Amino acid sequence: MKRWSALAGLILGLLLLIGCREIRVRTLSAGTTTVLGGNQIIIVRDAAALGKLGISAPVHFKNEFGAVLLMGPHDRTGYKQIVESIRANDQRVRVVAFEQAPANGGEPSPQYRTYTLWIVPNNVYRRGVRVEVVTPSDEPIASTYLP
Repeated sequence: MKRWSALAGLILGLLLLIGCREIRVRTLSAGTTTVLGGNQIIIVRDAAALGKLGISAPVHFKNEFGAVLLMGPHDRTGYKQIVESIRANDQRVRVVAFEQAPANGGEPSPQYRTYTLWIVPNNVYRRGVRVEVVTPSDEPIASTYLP
């Protein structure tokens, strides 16, 4: 009886491991860009699209894609993005984020937007998945669908 329960436990453990896959999402960079507009989440599949956003990063587009959260615009220096959490399931990716204003009020500057760039492996790309960004109080910031 002990052998059967040990075997059943081993099989159950293997099934759980097969059902779960580890997704390695990297936050590659965060900063500012002078490309103007409002709050957006943009999926980038090639270097040209990333370059149009004014972002230079070593993304390996053969095996990865990027997701860029743009927030702003601002005309005072010192704003930065804070990402509290990222949760994903088969139908939706939900990012909780906000911008932190500079403690000293910042200095006048030309308009810019803050950004965070995440690098995601292509093997988790699922066309039609909704990507939404909300504040900690659940107010919508931006959303898109994986094209």
